[in-house]
Formats: sequence, C-alpha cells, structure tokens
Amino acid sequence: MQRFLVGGAVRDRLLGRPAGDRDWVVVGATPAEMLECGFAPVGRDFPVFLHPETHEEHALARTERKTAPGYHGFVFHAAPEVTLEEDLARRDLTVNAMAQDEEGRLIDPFGGAADLAARVLRHVSDAFAEDPVRILRLARFAARWPDFSVAPETMALVRRMVAAGEVDALVAERVWQELSRGLMEERPSRMFEVLREGGALARLLPEVDRLWGVPQPSEHHPEVDTGVHLMMVLDMAARLQASLAVRFACLGHDLGKGETPAAELPRHRGHEERSVALVQALSERWRVPAACRELAEVVAREHGHVHRSQDLGAAALLRLLERCDALRRPDRFDELLLACECDARGRTGHADDPYPPRERLGAALALARGVDTAAVAAEAAQRGLSGPVVGDRIHAARIRAIAQGLPADA
Repeated sequence: MQRFLVGGAVRDRLLGRPAGDRDWVVVGATPAEMLECGFAPVGRDFPVFLHPETHEEHALARTERKTAPGYHGFVFHAAPEVTLEEDLARRDLTVNAMAQDEEGRLIDPFGGAADLAARVLRHVSDAFAEDPVRILRLARFAARWPDFSVAPETMALVRRMVAAGEVDALVAERVWQELSRGLMEERPSRMFEVLREGGALARLLPEVDRLWGVPQPSEHHPEVDTGVHLMMVLDMAARLQASLAVRFACLGHDLGKGETPAAELPRHRGHEERSVALVQALSERWRVPAACRELAEVVAREHGHVHRSQDLGAAALLRLLERCDALRRPDRFDELLLACECDARGRTGHADDPYPPRERLGAALALARGVDTAAVAAEAAQRGLSGPVVGDRIHAARIRAIAQGLPADA
C-alpha cells in the first residue's frame, strides 16, 4: 500500500500559494485493508475513506469508463492493480494531474509542472470530453488565474463537446456549483469569456451570451457593448470583495438589454422588467438559491432608480426604500447598493469614481428606520385613529424625518 498527495495541494505548493484541503490517492489497497487500518468509508460512487487521525480524504486509485451522456454516465473501477499514472490520467487538467509521494518527490507524467510555468490550462487526455462538468471547471480555473491561457487544442476540444450536445446533459446542481465558485474567483469575467469562446455560454446562459454586440448610449457607457460592460461590472464586484449574492445580482442586472427591439437601440427602455423576468427564468433553470435570486430581482428592477436617486425628494426616496424592502431588510439593501455601485463603476474610465447614491440612500434609510413607530401609533390611538390611518401617519413621519435630516445636496 502506497499513498500519494494529489491534485490541488500539489499544484498550489508548486505555485507557492497556500494549500487548501489535501487529497490522497492510495495505490495497492482494497477497501477491506483500508477499514483494517482504521479508515472510515465516506464514498458512495467509489471508495473514499477518511484518515483516522487527520480526517483527510484518501481515495483508492481508480479508472473510469464513460457509459452514458452527462455527469453521472460513468462506471468506476478501483482495484489494487490500478496504478497512480492510470488514476492521474483520468483527471481534467495537467496542472491538476500531479502527485507527490510521502518523501515529497514529484510525480508528473503529463507535464503539469511545465504548464504551470508556462501559465497554460491544458487537458490531460481526450477523456476530458467524457465529462461536461470539466468545461465549467476549466472556465473557473481561468477566472482564478487570469494570467493563464487555455491551450488551443483544449479550446478546440471544448467546442467539439458543445457541438456534440454534452453540455445539454449537465444537471442544475453541478452547473450552479461551478458558476457560483467561478463568480467568487479573482476575475469572474474570465469564466464567461472562456465559456463564450468555447460555445458553452450560449447553451448554458443564453441570456448572458446574447449581450455581446448589443450597443448602449455612449454618453453613459463609453465601452458601448453591453457584454463588455457586464464583464467589467463582475470584475468590479470582485475588486470590491462582494458576496456571491451581489455578484449574481451583477450578472443579472442588465439581461433585459439583450431583448431590446432593434428599433429602440441603443436606448433600452423597459429593460428592467425584462431583466427581472430573465433572472427568474435563469434562477429556476439552474436552481439558484433564494437569497441570490431575490437580490438579483430587486437589483434588476431598481438599479436605474438607485442611480438617479440623487435627484429624488424625501417622499420619492421613501417609496424607493419601500419597494426595495429596505426598512425590513437593511442588510440586503446594503448589498443592493453595492451591486449598483459595481454597475456604475464597471464602465470605461469610471472604475475609481465615487458613488454618492450609496451614502445618500444609506442615510435616508437610517433616518426612516429611526422613526419611533410605536410612539406614532400610540399618539394616533389617543386620537381615536386606527387601521390604515396609523400606517399613513407612520409613512408621513418617515418622510418628515428624511426631509429634515437629509441635506438637500447630500
């Protein structure tokens, strides 16, 4: 029995980056022998065990055979005679197909170290084409390491996979898992650019894919192209260390511009409501978590009003806060404002601009929430008032608080 450190831990060590979880491959063992050594079984599809002391995952060396389309269409074979090289050969990219023995010696049968040095993402073998999830992983790694290029032969293989319909067999859970991870990488735009170049974006996220080539008014968008703008917004969200919900909201905020009638270009009247509908459809298709979906919907609907809120009076400001459910959910409203800031700064020449609406709306919300609603209701009761009238008085009190507490030029 031999064990080898494999995958990301080896790769990150060679890159000089902090390693995350350590995964091991065990060669020459059976499941019974692993149990005898105190390992705890955890794998359902193939034999994976937890070390009795470190609790790190140890998988028996295995091979796999494609039997049906999609992610689940595999038969795995784990046996003592399976070699380390056979196990590494089934991995996705050469940079992930390296191992180290317990003395720290590198085993690199597919040139992963050379590809790391050259900053290239390259598939290990044509077995890459058997698992469509690997297209998403490739794009995610491109977002993690924006200075890495995709090998031409790998991109050609991705295009063949898309043409063969492999991505159409992907299940929602795996698509969202990889998309959400990619959104949280250093440069999310690279994920979408790689997917678009390989043809996969049009199949997985056609709402996003169709934004390239759609013009916008140059006085507001010097970059003009809506797809280019969207990528700048996503990268601004990464720069500002936004949450996943904010980044997904950024992804969906302008989807409706892809359905603007040609006669109405480059203006996009009504794109907000179209964006909401498209965010809902996309979220349903890929089973996006509720928190991400709900924030994306309100950002899609209200981002234009937020941008123009500097010109709003107290009553209009309160109506905007109420539409955004800001009084009840101030934390989500703060995320909405951050998404709007990413939108405003994700434009050519505006990356370092201040975003005054965020401060002004935040101040307006604090003033509105500072109203003692219980006192207002008690006073109304003393006057014999009840029902909707009490709500009207609370609403009026909040407008007064905003008008009195917010400077006109704030």
